[in-house]
Amino acid sequence: MQEMVLEHMGIDMQAMTDASTSMFGEDATSMMSMGMGGSSMNLWQELLPGDNGKPINDLLKKQYDVVYGSWPNSYDEIVLVLDENNELDDMTLYALGLEPKEDVDSIMEAAVNGKELQKDNKSWSYADICSMDFRTILNSDCYRYDESTGLYTDLRDTEAGLQYLYDNGLKLKVTGIIRPNEDTTAPMLSGSIAYTSDLTKYIIEHSKESDAITAQKDSKNTDIFTGLPFKDTSGSTSDADKQTAFLEYLNELDDGGKAQAYVQIMSIPTEEQLNDSVQQAMQGMSRSDMEAAMLQGMTQQMSMSESDVQSYLESMSDDEITDTFTQMMQQQVKAQYAQQVQQQMAAMQPAELVGALNQLLPTLTTEQCANYYDEMMQFSDSTYEDNLKALGDIDLDDPASINLYAATFEDKDVIEDAIADYNEGKDEMAQIQYTDYVGLMMSSVTKIINTITYVLIAFVAISLIVSSIMIGVITLISVQERTKEIGILRAIGASKRDVSSMFNAETIIIGFASGLLGIVVTYLLCIPINLLVHHLTGIQNLSAVLPVPAAIILIAISVLLTLIAGFIPSKSAAKKDPVVALRSE
Repeated sequence: MQEMVLEHMGIDMQAMTDASTSMFGEDATSMMSMGMGGSSMNLWQELLPGDNGKPINDLLKKQYDVVYGSWPNSYDEIVLVLDENNELDDMTLYALGLEPKEDVDSIMEAAVNGKELQKDNKSWSYADICSMDFRTILNSDCYRYDESTGLYTDLRDTEAGLQYLYDNGLKLKVTGIIRPNEDTTAPMLSGSIAYTSDLTKYIIEHSKESDAITAQKDSKNTDIFTGLPFKDTSGSTSDADKQTAFLEYLNELDDGGKAQAYVQIMSIPTEEQLNDSVQQAMQGMSRSDMEAAMLQGMTQQMSMSESDVQSYLESMSDDEITDTFTQMMQQQVKAQYAQQVQQQMAAMQPAELVGALNQLLPTLTTEQCANYYDEMMQFSDSTYEDNLKALGDIDLDDPASINLYAATFEDKDVIEDAIADYNEGKDEMAQIQYTDYVGLMMSSVTKIINTITYVLIAFVAISLIVSSIMIGVITLISVQERTKEIGILRAIGASKRDVSSMFNAETIIIGFASGLLGIVVTYLLCIPINLLVHHLTGIQNLSAVLPVPAAIILIAISVLLTLIAGFIPSKSAAKKDPVVALRSE
């Protein structure tokens, strides 16, 4: 499929994937591939395993409905993941062999050229797909040892090899068809073909038995596909190691190879000879002379017009011009020196060249051997790590990425705490950096809800203050209207405290009754409100609830406020003179 994208769109997906992985990591690469092709670039995905050895996690079973068949239970069983329209994308159909390459080519060409295609309305029954025979070929099975060359070859390079691999491939059976249920807003699976973790374990164990992987691990410095040594890109190889490798390389050559190697050695000028020749050639040259000498050569090499090359040279500084011209002269001097040496040695016999090499080797220093190692040795275009990756070598102790799934917000907080504990005491570059998108959204929602809550609290506080004042005014009016009654109570022996307690008890009863009435009305209103919320949102767990402890607290607040509001009027009633109170009408 990567070759098809390269063919039709001119985009090397593998190169882009490798570059993005090295620069941004696996997560960014995964997000980029999803953004560029959705599940088309991530067809296969492992199902989240459950607890206690269960192949499928309960969270997946909550998010997806099995529309046909059953969940997989073995390493060789898979499920297909449909969208809400019971459809699979074209790349998945092509990977399953249900859609020919010609149809996919037409789709790619139409996408590139902006053409419209007629809908073919192809369909397959669930039973047809589940009865098909699917096979996958593991990378470790694709390479076999060739006794004639002593190297490992790829069986996929020939039709016969492909047929052999298919006939002996791992058989996979589609046991079920799943689809996200209607209540799932963020389904876990992004691929279209899902398998259990048992398949991953099977591939790892199977790869350990591969002869090619074993041979490559036993020969970490040599490419088992080409027989050439790997080039050290880290710079950790010392001159002594290079000397040893160079001498071993010469000893393994036959007489013809040794004769050719001697000519190559003598064709390489020493550092002093090279510097002297370059300095002599550049002596007395000005910047304009260098530009004129570089113009013709760079025009031919870069396939650009002289005016463009001239503009490029004029934009370079004096030091850049000198360095570039020096490099060009060094290459030219090396080529001329090699040509002269080869002409001089053309008349020598191979035996003479081999004898000269045997006399030269004991006189070479470590630095000279290291220089010849860099100049003469042929290296593999691959690396040890790339070969193991191509062979399908997998190590669970060295994962490419780790996915953590939180079923609840409390679980998410546990993950955040674990990351915080890991980062504690570490340098900034060694810390795990993450972005909590859910936390950011919840934080924004929480701020909005808190703002609305504060506004409502302000309105409620104003209402309570006004209500308290009104209760106080009503109680005061009641005291004024019942002045004669207060006088009679005082005349028959009631104390000031008894009069005050009577009015306080009255306000307490009013507060308790009003609070209780408000709680009852709230509980009754919650019933239609919850029905309306469930109907509009479709979320059955979202309900308006007034807890019993909160209801008791609200009633207590109501009683307390009415008691405070009636405190002043009750004191006023207690202070009235009985004689004056009895005279009032």
